[in-house]
Amino acid sequence: MHRLRASSLLCLAGLVATFVGGTVATSAHPAAAAALATTLTRTSPSYTLTRFLPAGEGELTVTAGAAGVDWSVPEHESAVLSVDLDGKHVADQVVLTAVPATRQILLGAVTAGRHTLRLSFSSAARPGARSITLTRTDVQVITPTDPQYTVVRYAPVLYGRTNADDGGPLQNTWTDTPLLAWHEESAAGTPGHRILLYSVVWSNEDGGTDTSSLMSRWGRTTDIEWIYRVEVDAAGNRVPGTGVYQAPLHLTLPFLGRYEGDHPVLQTCTLNNNVCDHASGTSLRFFPAVALTRPDDRAREELMDANPWTYRVMWQEGLREGRFEAHPSPFTVATSDSRDYLYLETDKATTPANPDSDAGKWLGTAYGARLAGSPILYWSHHLIPTSSIMRDIPAATAIELPPGRSARDVVAIYATRVPVHGYSADGTVTVTRLARGFTLSAFAYPTASVISWTGSVTLTPTVPTALVWSR
Repeated sequence: MHRLRASSLLCLAGLVATFVGGTVATSAHPAAAAALATTLTRTSPSYTLTRFLPAGEGELTVTAGAAGVDWSVPEHESAVLSVDLDGKHVADQVVLTAVPATRQILLGAVTAGRHTLRLSFSSAARPGARSITLTRTDVQVITPTDPQYTVVRYAPVLYGRTNADDGGPLQNTWTDTPLLAWHEESAAGTPGHRILLYSVVWSNEDGGTDTSSLMSRWGRTTDIEWIYRVEVDAAGNRVPGTGVYQAPLHLTLPFLGRYEGDHPVLQTCTLNNNVCDHASGTSLRFFPAVALTRPDDRAREELMDANPWTYRVMWQEGLREGRFEAHPSPFTVATSDSRDYLYLETDKATTPANPDSDAGKWLGTAYGARLAGSPILYWSHHLIPTSSIMRDIPAATAIELPPGRSARDVVAIYATRVPVHGYSADGTVTVTRLARGFTLSAFAYPTASVISWTGSVTLTPTVPTALVWSR
C-alpha cells in the first residue's frame, strides 16, 4: 500500500487524544477516535493527537464547521484552525461555514516514528466566530513509492497577504482567502523529465481585473493563478535552477527564496494575488493539498465545479463587499448578483492565432443566450470588445440573465467574433464545444448543467454571429 493512513498503524500502536484545557479521552481503537466530535473554543482552544507514522509527506484531512461564522457578514467571516506538528506551526485553515466541510492540509515531510499533531482555535478568528467543531481528523502519509509523492514533495507553502493599507497581516481571514490548490504535469524537454505547475483559487481579488470583466472573460469572480513551477528529473528530483514563481505584474521570476525540505516558501504579496519568494509580517500560513488536477480538455474552472461550495463563497464575498448592482439589469455593465448568470464553458480556435499578450489588438469571442419566448440576446461581454474571450484553450464565461431566470429558461446559445481595436479583419473563430451551462441556486450552489454540445461552427467577417446550440 503506497499511501498509508495513520489509522492503519494505530491498531498496533494505539492513540492518545487530549483536549488541552478540557476533558481527556483515550481510545485504543482508531474508529472510536474518528467518530469523536471535538469542539474548540477561545477558552478551550486545542486538541492534540499523537500518532505513529511512516516516513513521507504528511496530509491532514479535517472536517470542520464553525459556530457564528458567515463569510457574507462583516466581523463573522471565518474562524481559523491552526495546525502544529511536533511543536512547529505548519498550516492554518480558514473555516468559512457553520456547515461542516472537508478540506485537506499538507503537513510537510515526516520521519518514521511518533508525531504529535495539535489543532487549535486560532486567535486570528474573526470576532463573531465562537467555536470550531471537528467531526473528522484523519492523518495520512504519502510515501516515496506513491505515484503522487513527487507532486506533494514540491507543493508550495503560501503565507497570507499582509499589506497594511489593505487590512494587515490577517486580511485573508475575511478577503481573498485561498480556497483550493492543484497541480498540473507536462513533459519537459529532457526525456523522462516533468514540469510540475501549482495553482491556487482565491475567493476574489481586491485588485487587478474588475469584477464585471472577471465574469465576462473568466466566468467567475474568484481569482485563479499559478504560483510555482519546477522541473523534476526521472528520479523525481528537482532540476537545479528550474524553480520559478508568478511575481507581481505577472512576471515569471526564478525562485531564490528558502525551502522547507523541498517545499518553496512563498507569500501572496499583491491585491491581485501574485506572490513573492520571501515571507514576513504574518503567521497566517496556508499549505493546501495539491492532489487535485483537471482533465486536459476542461477549463481551470472545472476545479470549482468539482468543489461547488467555492461558488457560494464567491457569492458571499461579492455580497459583503458590495460588488453587486442595487438594481440588477442585464443591459448594464455593472455586475449583478452572481446567481443571475449563466455559467458557460467553451472551446474554440482563432485563425490566425491571437498574440500571446492582450495588451494590443486581438480577435475575441463572446456568447449570447436567448430565453424562451423572447428574441433578445444577452451577451457575455455586454457589447464591450475587450470583455470578450481571447484564449484558445477551454475557457469559462458568464452571461448575465434577468433576475429570477435560470439555465432551464435558455433555449439557444449564439457565438460572435469580436475584433478588438480592429485586429485581424480576415480572422475566423471556430467554436467546437460547450462543455457545460448552469446557473446558481438560491443558496449559490451550481445547479445541474443543461447545456452540452460538440461540433464545429465557424465565425467569419461576413458571418460574424451564428447559432451554436438550441433546444
